[in-house]
Amino acid sequence: MRPARAYIGIGSNLDDPIRQVRRAFQALNGILASGCVAQSPLYRTAPVGGPPGQPDYINAVAALDTGLTPQQLLMALRTLELAQGRTRTVRWAARTLDLDVLLYDRLTSDDPRLTLPHPRLHERAFVLYPLRDIAPNLDIPGRGPLIELLARCPPQAIVRLDSAD
Repeated sequence: MRPARAYIGIGSNLDDPIRQVRRAFQALNGILASGCVAQSPLYRTAPVGGPPGQPDYINAVAALDTGLTPQQLLMALRTLELAQGRTRTVRWAARTLDLDVLLYDRLTSDDPRLTLPHPRLHERAFVLYPLRDIAPNLDIPGRGPLIELLARCPPQAIVRLDSAD
């Protein structure tokens, strides 16, 4: 059986966010039966939703080939979040690390624990721009070509960081 291609959204705005995102890239390679095959550049973005007064986020996307089921992958990502100090108290609050399964092959699912594709993927520049960097010709199940989603995405403050940042 061939591995599934999953795309993982990565974000942090606490405790040295650039370091948190870079550590997450490394940790993805430690997930059982999985390997990171592409990493986007990092982006600095203003918070979207959540409590006011949060610091900016550092965001990225990784492509992961995995032999895990979507639910097993989600549990592995939650374990990585905890290892990097993530606590879940207030929805969309500041966090050390947020890992989201954006896509899992072409699978669609309305499972309340893991909706695929991610239900707000098409509205978020902080996901679409880094996704374009590693998979420019991607077609999002039920949403269409990535390039068209970018053209329709609501304006959001986003800045691609240099590799030295």
